[in-house]
Amino acid sequence: MAGPRASLFWSIRHPGPARVLQMLKRLWTTLKGSFASSVLAANAVAICSGMIPVALVKLALPFGAVRRGADRLLNAMAEAWIAVNGWWMALVQRIRWDVTGLEGLRRRGWYLVSSNHQSWVDILVLQKVFHRRVPFLKFFLKRQLLFVPIMGLAWWALDFPFMKRRSGSRSADLATARRACEKFRQIPTSVMNFLEGTRFSRAKHDQQQSPYRHLLKPKVGGLATALSAMGECFDALLDVTIVYPEGVPSFWDLLSGKVKQVVVRVRELEIPKDLLDGDYEGDPAFRGRMQAFVQAMWAEKDARIEEILLRGQSVGA
Repeated sequence: MAGPRASLFWSIRHPGPARVLQMLKRLWTTLKGSFASSVLAANAVAICSGMIPVALVKLALPFGAVRRGADRLLNAMAEAWIAVNGWWMALVQRIRWDVTGLEGLRRRGWYLVSSNHQSWVDILVLQKVFHRRVPFLKFFLKRQLLFVPIMGLAWWALDFPFMKRRSGSRSADLATARRACEKFRQIPTSVMNFLEGTRFSRAKHDQQQSPYRHLLKPKVGGLATALSAMGECFDALLDVTIVYPEGVPSFWDLLSGKVKQVVVRVRELEIPKDLLDGDYEGDPAFRGRMQAFVQAMWAEKDARIEEILLRGQSVGA
């Protein structure tokens, strides 16, 4: 037995070149992830610290001119945060960005943005792709996220709407969305809505018995509320499709430089006039038109994802 044991101890204490290379790669990945995490945290603390006094002034002096000035300053701080995030993302990895559909977008416009949702990485992808091309993205968030250290305060300062999203809270959520959208009327804004309501997973897909191959069933109520509150303000609906051909990454994958390719397709759609003002809850005809519009958009998105994934497989074969 001494021989095998001695050989085992020798291999542990004197690893071969392949094992050494693997250990070095793992160490380098950890170092990159730690660096990116530190920059991300420091960036958030710095920007949020600057946001809070401005938000308190806006809260204490709720006059139109003060509010608009404060909102512009807060949005500028948020865009600086996005710019720094783009810097560390480029530093820790070389992502192959395949993005189309950004032509003609305006920073001084109003947009309703809809995207599929697979990972927390989606949010940074959307922010990077639309940075300085459209107004700062405002998301509908779960109410629990209000209590996330640092970021919760920033989202509150930026007027992100916090939704309860549980049984029996629908009327309260709709009222929250309407109040938020009324605020968004005051300054050019992009209202972001993940129609699936949660991140895609195969287990959720199977549980829902979703008719789509790569998407969960869309939840139309939030979109209908945004259109009801400020539909005539929107210049267009931006239908966004995000695909990760090499597999959906975790947030750590992004931090540690493991994301190799991101495909983003943006379609600028005219919002049908008969969807701009209606009662989604009380008017069955309006509800049917809204659902038909979203389901058609979702079917096209599902086909687009399938096409991108198949093309990626053929290239890699």
